[in-house]
Amino acid sequence: MYPVSDRFLARLAESHRVATSVQLFTTDGRTLELDHIGGSVTVDRSQAIRRTCSVTCPDPALIPRSPADQLAVYGARLRISRGVYYGDGTSELVPVGLFRLDSVDGDVNEGPVTLTGKDVSAFIADDKFTTPYLASGTVVSAITALVQRSIPAAEIVSTITDIAIGRRTYDVEADPWAACVEIAAAAGADVFVNADGAFTISTLPDLATATPVWDVAAGEGGVYIRASRGMTADSVYNGVLARGENTADNVPPVQALVVDSDVNSPTYWGGPFGRRPWFYSSPTLITTGACTSAAALKLALKRAPNATGDFSSLPNPALEPGDVLRVIHPDDTRELHQVASFSVPLDSGDFPITTISAKEDS
Repeated sequence: MYPVSDRFLARLAESHRVATSVQLFTTDGRTLELDHIGGSVTVDRSQAIRRTCSVTCPDPALIPRSPADQLAVYGARLRISRGVYYGDGTSELVPVGLFRLDSVDGDVNEGPVTLTGKDVSAFIADDKFTTPYLASGTVVSAITALVQRSIPAAEIVSTITDIAIGRRTYDVEADPWAACVEIAAAAGADVFVNADGAFTISTLPDLATATPVWDVAAGEGGVYIRASRGMTADSVYNGVLARGENTADNVPPVQALVVDSDVNSPTYWGGPFGRRPWFYSSPTLITTGACTSAAALKLALKRAPNATGDFSSLPNPALEPGDVLRVIHPDDTRELHQVASFSVPLDSGDFPITTISAKEDS
């Protein structure tokens, strides 16, 4: 979860006035604070480009009408924040994303105007290779080179134990951001743009050991609104075999099988669910350890549909995908949920959260 004060979290459960900010950074160096009347930021771990936004503004002057206006907009960026007013003249804002402005659309005379954007990993994804590209070195150095190839000043934040990768040549037209995702998997990690706009390499917290960052509780003083639970076997796998074969580095083939080994899990490998393996291969994997890390990462995704939770709470813009929440239902049953996606409104709207896994909490 994005660092916030205890006062901020307590205020979320109280009646409060919402504070929001939308800043437009134009390509000619101006910073404009945009008046806005609505919108939202969607954050989804399952998407390669994790954050997207839509902002509604009342001023039709934002619609570019001349070549100069268009030059100022194409490549412009939006920084969006949401927080709370405390009622004593102070407020606390939390960033929810830095976005490339992709479209501006609306009534040219009366408005409103809708601005949409994707987080800045879209710059990397769109900068397709025009010549074959060789990735090598370590996970962090290879991702850094790919990101800074498109955005030289990009900030890279890594919390992983760095490892070497096998050399990997990407073809013309290949997606450099997809290459970053593949390389991160060699360390069992995700790569994404965080709320501050920094490119981040990190592993998913373990639901079994992670400390919950927020309680979503029903009743007086709580933020719980409603919830549902579901289970499905569709597209669910309980084992992943990750393989690596790299002739460029003259490395012998390596592989590792990671399975759901929890005997209490409904998808336990060899239990009533049966054995349903999924397969992943990449030349970046040159050790058994890297195969194991990649397989564990993919298994977390492939098991995810088995147990899901969808619930709504009062909005908390500080959440991040992967955060572990403690949900306390009206009947006082308790569950731990791991956040997969959510949508932050820029008004007083609902705050739906989808989780990738859930288990009972003692």
